[in-house]
Amino acid sequence: MYNNILTEIDIGVGIITLNRPERHNAFDDALIGELSAAIDLMAAEPAVRVLVISSTGKSFCAGADLNWMKRAAAYSADENLRDSRALAEMLRKLAQCPKPTVARVQGPAYGGGVGLVACCDVAIGTFDAEFSLTEVKLGLIPAVISPHVIAAIGERYARRYMLTAERFSAAEAYRIGLLHEMVADDEGLDEAVGEIVEALLKNGPRAMAECKALISAVAWKPLAPDVIEDTAQRITRLRASTEGREGMNAFLEKRKPNWIAQG
Repeated sequence: MYNNILTEIDIGVGIITLNRPERHNAFDDALIGELSAAIDLMAAEPAVRVLVISSTGKSFCAGADLNWMKRAAAYSADENLRDSRALAEMLRKLAQCPKPTVARVQGPAYGGGVGLVACCDVAIGTFDAEFSLTEVKLGLIPAVISPHVIAAIGERYARRYMLTAERFSAAEAYRIGLLHEMVADDEGLDEAVGEIVEALLKNGPRAMAECKALISAVAWKPLAPDVIEDTAQRITRLRASTEGREGMNAFLEKRKPNWIAQG
């Protein structure tokens, strides 16, 4: 079905793997289109409760593909706007996916690749992963990824790394909040991702979707009466929901809730 990515569903986990190792998994219009379609499918698939974004080869994602950039140089303004909107929409779908998302970062991530990492709820990388927001070196700006990157690392660090385009290490990415965890190698990466996925699968699927919506609704907003009322309404809905009642009953009855595989 896809030429640039691999997809898999395994015991509640959907995996989308960028599969252009010869191009360092760089974005072009075809890859963006396939990612967008795959995210839609994973988001709508009841069997998927967690989504993992990974890559093959030495690089997680090298940003924009050079051949695509060469083609884009000859595009009209409308054609360039179409491509920019497609990338922005793909990133929005990932950032707003109702399922929790995990980035498995096994190598360098540049430009749009940093945006891909920033869109995920949890990001884990190897010690040798490195990052750069390279756009200004090309006379461009990291426009469509900026909301996601700034949400991940904050305005202050965005000012430095978007303006300098310097490379920074996994340790720095961890320090500024782009990565949640660092591991030594691919084996450790699989283990760490597996532990996060295992923790996520123990939680109520609707509760996690509602939790993501809650974070988006209250982040960076003052503690005003409308925010307080919104939070009260949200927890009231969940307490009355089928999943909320099952979770509370399971806790009181000292058993696993029905969304956890019994055994």
